[in-house]
Amino acid sequence: MESFIIERFMKVVGSASILTEEKNVLKLSRDYYWYSPVLKEELEKKKADIILIPETTIELKSILNLARDSKIPVTIRGAGTGNYGQAMPLTGGIVIDLSHLNEVIEWHNHSVKVQAGMRLRDLEKQANEHGLELTIYPSTFAKATIGGFVAGGSGGIGSVTWGNLWDGNVLEATVLTMNEPVQLLTISGDDLLNYIHSYGTTGVIIDVTIPLKPKRNWRQIAFQFSSLTNVLTFTEDVASSQKWNKRLVTVLEAPISTYFLPLKKKLSQTGHYAFLEIEEDSYLEIKYLAESLDGEEEYTVEPSHYRKGIGISDFTWNHTTLWALKNDDNWTYLQNFFNLENYQNQISTIKKEFGEEVLIHIEWLKDKGKLIPAGLPLVKYSSKERLYQIIEFFNQLGASVNDPHTYLLGAGGWNLQLEAMAKLKKVNDPYDLLNQGKMPSTKAISVM
Repeated sequence: MESFIIERFMKVVGSASILTEEKNVLKLSRDYYWYSPVLKEELEKKKADIILIPETTIELKSILNLARDSKIPVTIRGAGTGNYGQAMPLTGGIVIDLSHLNEVIEWHNHSVKVQAGMRLRDLEKQANEHGLELTIYPSTFAKATIGGFVAGGSGGIGSVTWGNLWDGNVLEATVLTMNEPVQLLTISGDDLLNYIHSYGTTGVIIDVTIPLKPKRNWRQIAFQFSSLTNVLTFTEDVASSQKWNKRLVTVLEAPISTYFLPLKKKLSQTGHYAFLEIEEDSYLEIKYLAESLDGEEEYTVEPSHYRKGIGISDFTWNHTTLWALKNDDNWTYLQNFFNLENYQNQISTIKKEFGEEVLIHIEWLKDKGKLIPAGLPLVKYSSKERLYQIIEFFNQLGASVNDPHTYLLGAGGWNLQLEAMAKLKKVNDPYDLLNQGKMPSTKAISVM
């Protein structure tokens, strides 16, 4: 980037809020793309020219206006905890780090309006002080920002009850466009679907309003089972029950639990596990249900110790993959939806075909009101060709895969309304500067 352009940006944000040193630029140009060996190879050398860290929305608007006038690519960053290169610039330009826009704007009885850069852990802590809690959040919530989650995520802890982001877990968003001049839009209702999980291609989310629920007393438990069939049956019963409040229902095939080093002295390290987060008053009933299926409680975090140190949820969702990678960097993962009606048969078929090459990891969730055994299976990576053979097997089986090994929006599934997003992008971002290269071409969209 030419020095005079950098000087213009410096006049907007000041020298303290612009990073040009190589190591800082590289660090803030990356996310957790390395979960995928495919993306690791494709994106390893991608980086911005400079990093900008605005302190106010006024500064942010000025940055966007200058970037548009200079035709400089713009990539928005929350905390960089995404897994698909969502926050990685493909064509250089600037990365705008929104982490300093991190204040609560307004509390309501059952919702909160908050700036995009606020960390979810901090937001949950403040909500708890009001007797409230978040509906859903990713396993990376200690670092992840609300804006990054909305623009790049989908679901997480809480999704077993409240569904994914587009299931009413975002009520409103304020968005900046790349028009001349930059416009400020208030988005609500079905229009939010053009911005949720959009990777910031259709506009820059600067604040969101999300629902909150009354705070509950949560207990986290690890149940061990000798039978994979039994742990699947148990977790389905818990997830589908209307009488028990829950935030997390996870299945981990053996030997996945052996990768969780902080739990090494807590778990027997044999068998299959159900990791749960349930309301305290349902604890005994659920424990009896587990025991009726030969399950054994091995570890629990009582409500009084919730969020005081490491918890069960720190080993679920994509943290499961992270712990596996720490053990052996040949592990990677898939994302898929099993069919509720025959998921146990699908899993049995997969195990017969792939054995220890694929280890079953399920997160029970709701999507559009329907209960789904969502898979995050671990896959022992040997080659890209073999990986896509496994994906094809899953798809042919009806256990449809949302491919996490591509940076293209929508290519990984999730049934996004890509045509509407692409049309809106042309309106909000007429020079195609926002997260360049992530929106598929019109031709590519037509065959997805």
